[in-house]
Amino acid sequence: MKKIHFKVFKFRKVFVNFAIAGIIALVAIASIVGSSLNVPVSTVSGVYYNGDTTSKNISLMINVYWGTEYMDDMLATLKEKNVKTTFFIGGTWAVMQEDMLKKIKEEGHELANHGYHHKDHNALSEQDNLNEISSTHKIVKGLTGDEMTLFAPPSGAYNKVTVAAAESLGYKTIMWTRDTIDWRDHDVNLIYKRAIKNAKGGDLILMHPTKETAEALPRIIDYFQQNGFNLVPVSTNIGGQGA
Repeated sequence: MKKIHFKVFKFRKVFVNFAIAGIIALVAIASIVGSSLNVPVSTVSGVYYNGDTTSKNISLMINVYWGTEYMDDMLATLKEKNVKTTFFIGGTWAVMQEDMLKKIKEEGHELANHGYHHKDHNALSEQDNLNEISSTHKIVKGLTGDEMTLFAPPSGAYNKVTVAAAESLGYKTIMWTRDTIDWRDHDVNLIYKRAIKNAKGGDLILMHPTKETAEALPRIIDYFQQNGFNLVPVSTNIGGQGA
């Protein structure tokens, strides 16, 4: 009986060791495959909080509903530093600022969708989500010819309905890695520090056209470029089609 018990115990031990080895092998294979495919690790149910973390790419995502008076300075800085980025356009702003919208496009920046009325999309019905996104799409396409494919929910407010509505219209939902909170804190140094702190590849950095952001922008760009980062449009960062 003791010999039989010993053999059973030995068999179980060998089986467990093989099982553990198998699990380790599967994890290793998954890691290798995942890295070789370069799949954005930020994708959570169709929502991007960052791009390719194995790259040196960083994106400045500029949400626009107001601040037109600071846009010329920001565009001049981007042109001087040879940087192309992504502007998430509000529909009501686009209607009133056709010339500035076209200037952004003409200077080679990527245009993206920020909804029409700056509503909290997590509180909207599916149809209202569709209306907010599609209305802005039609306006921007009509004025610039652009077929936008990226959508940033105003205030970062979204749910499954929002994401599904965006996807049905051919959009990826974009959040951010880091927020400068420049709309609230009008402090050039604070905006600069929030933009560059713990910088890493794949970062999506949220900002708006404010006086202080326009002043901080040259230093922000200089920091990234001097530290070996590539400033690219959001679609490039997450692996989609460029502007």
